[in-house]
Amino acid sequence: MILDKTITLVAAMAANRAIGLDGQMPWHLPRELKHFKETTMGKPIVMGRKTWESIGRALPGRQNLVVTRNPDYIAPGCDVAGSLQDAVKMAAGEEVMIIGGGQLYTEAMPMADRMVLTRVDCEPKADTWFPEWDEAQWAETASRDELPDDKNPFAYRVIELKRQM
Repeated sequence: MILDKTITLVAAMAANRAIGLDGQMPWHLPRELKHFKETTMGKPIVMGRKTWESIGRALPGRQNLVVTRNPDYIAPGCDVAGSLQDAVKMAAGEEVMIIGGGQLYTEAMPMADRMVLTRVDCEPKADTWFPEWDEAQWAETASRDELPDDKNPFAYRVIELKRQM
């Protein structure tokens, strides 16, 4: 917990921990995107510059914070921060959602209190991965399985984890 705020990592990853390829997610799962929206709506979301550029716009209904080392960077509709810590300080609310990418997840992992992870049943090529974590430090608090359908080509499991103090 930083500044009395809960830090939550929100990610969709493949079985091989892949989260991105060439600035894009390596799958298209509309039902999982709906889950992401429901999970983050009304909460501040923190993302790295590359993630912001891959999304290409501020996500509505949430305070968008972009972390970049470039002090002149402009992200329309977003607050820009020079570090993860600065972004957390700027975030309004008690829970801050870290939404990627790989570098920001790695930096935020030691301070995370909670993770909401979607484990997609595939092993795509990737150039960005979700970091490994010490499973002994985390307890699963909820999970659900989703089956593929005509719009969602892969099965996936959504798990919520809470850090054990």
